[in-house]
Amino acid sequence: MAMAPSKVVVLMAFMAAALSSVSMAAGLQHGFYYSSCPQAEDTVRNVVQGMINNDPTMGAAFVRLFFHDCFVRGCDASILLDPTTSNPQTEKTTIPLRGYDAVNKIKAAVEAVCSRVVSCADILAFAARDSIVASGGFNFHMPSGRLDGFRSIADEVFQGIPSPAFQLQELLDNFATKGLNAEDLVVLSGAHSFGLTHCNFVTPRLYPTVDPTMNATFAAALKKVCPPPRNGGGFISVSNNRVTDPNKLSNQFYHNVASGQVLFTSDQTLMDQTPTTGNKTAAMVTDNAANPIAWMARFAGAMVKMGGIEVLTRTDPGEVRKVCFATNNAS
Repeated sequence: MAMAPSKVVVLMAFMAAALSSVSMAAGLQHGFYYSSCPQAEDTVRNVVQGMINNDPTMGAAFVRLFFHDCFVRGCDASILLDPTTSNPQTEKTTIPLRGYDAVNKIKAAVEAVCSRVVSCADILAFAARDSIVASGGFNFHMPSGRLDGFRSIADEVFQGIPSPAFQLQELLDNFATKGLNAEDLVVLSGAHSFGLTHCNFVTPRLYPTVDPTMNATFAAALKKVCPPPRNGGGFISVSNNRVTDPNKLSNQFYHNVASGQVLFTSDQTLMDQTPTTGNKTAAMVTDNAANPIAWMARFAGAMVKMGGIEVLTRTDPGEVRKVCFATNNAS
C-alpha cells in the first residue's frame, strides 16, 4: 500500500514522538535477534505477507491473537498452547480465534533458519506488526526478547479480555489493570476497522429492540445478516467494518463510531461520558477521525506499549518453545 513521500515524513515524525513516550518493558529491545537470528523478522514478515495475500482477513486475525495473548497472563504466547492431559482447559478452548495454524507455520519457517532461538511470543508480536504493515500501510519497530510462558488457564480469559458489552467505565478499568490509559483504549479500538466477528456478539444490540445509539439504516442491514437469537445463526461471520473495506486497517473506525455504525457496545460507548473522564474519549474519537497520520503513529505506540504487558524476559521463568502449541516438556 503506497503512501505519498510527504505523508511518510509526517508519519515518521509523529511516530517518533509517539514511540518516544512508550516506556519499553524491562528486557525488551529493538533488534533483539540481529546477532542470534538475523533472518528472524524478515522470515516472519515474508510468511505473514504471503498469508495475507492469499486471505486478506488474516491481518486482523493476527492482531486479534496478539491482543488476546497480551491481555491474558501478558504477552507470553499462552494463548497458543493446546490442551494436554495435565491441562485440558487452556485459553484457546474458551474462544474460537483464527490464526493458530498460521502461527505454527510461521514458527516452522523461523525454526528452519534458527532453531530454538526465537520465541513464539515474539513471533506473534512480529506477525501483528507485519499485519499492520500489510493491511494498514505503515510500519514501526516492535521490541523483542520475550520468553514463552509455561501455563495457559481457560478461566483467566474472561477475567482479562474486555467484553464487547462493556460500557466505557468498565473498559477504562479493564485497560488500567494492564497499565493502559484512555488514549490507549481509544487508539487500539481502531483495530475494529477490519476483521470479522460473529452475530452472537451483535444481536444483543438488535433484538428485541435496536440499540438507540445504532444508526437505523445500519441496524436494518445488520438484521438481514444476523437473525434473532432464537432462530440460530449466532456463529454467522460479519465484518467489523461494514462501511468501507473490511480488510483495511485505518481510522475509518472513528467515522463509524461517530455515525453509529459500529457493532459492539464497547465501540459505541467511546462517545459516552464518565464522571472521571468527561467526554475525553469522544474528543479522541473526533481527533483520530480527522487525523489519519496522527492515528497511525498513536496506534503504533499503543501496540508497542501493549506488547510490553507482563512480559517474561531472560531473568524470568520462561522458555523458547520448539513448537508454539506445546511447552518443551508438555504432558
